Amino acid sequence: MTKDEPHTISIPMEKIIRMAELKENPFRERICKVFSHDGTGNLTFDDFIDMLSVFSENASRDHKLFFAFKIYDFNGDQLINGDDVEQVVQALTRNELSQDEIAIVREKVLEEADIDDDKCISFSEFRHVISRAPEFLNTFHMRI
Repeated sequence: MTKDEPHTISIPMEKIIRMAELKENPFRERICKVFSHDGTGNLTFDDFIDMLSVFSENASRDHKLFFAFKIYDFNGDQLINGDDVEQVVQALTRNELSQDEIAIVREKVLEEADIDDDKCISFSEFRHVISRAPEFLNTFHMRI
């Protein structure tokens, strides 16, 4: 392997999501897409190391928070809007809620987290919400 190969060879997302550490995670595909440098979900060696680093127990809260926000921002507009909230809810509940139930959760999440009432959750609003969730660090990691 040459020194440039780790940057050009990638592992297909289909293989990564079958890893024991990810296979039960409802955000496994989203995680791969966020950490892949090209957004495809296929990870180079460097992408893979970055992912493992963020999910390690030693990663800082701020680093974890930054990537959690990116994972929940499905459309990549640097805001978590109602559609993003719906996708998070669908992933977490494995599509077991009705559209009415999802709409109620969407409304309640935005009501709680949207401080400036613009119908979106900014990174600073997200940080504020997570600051009240001490269990965040315990849930945003992988044991390897």
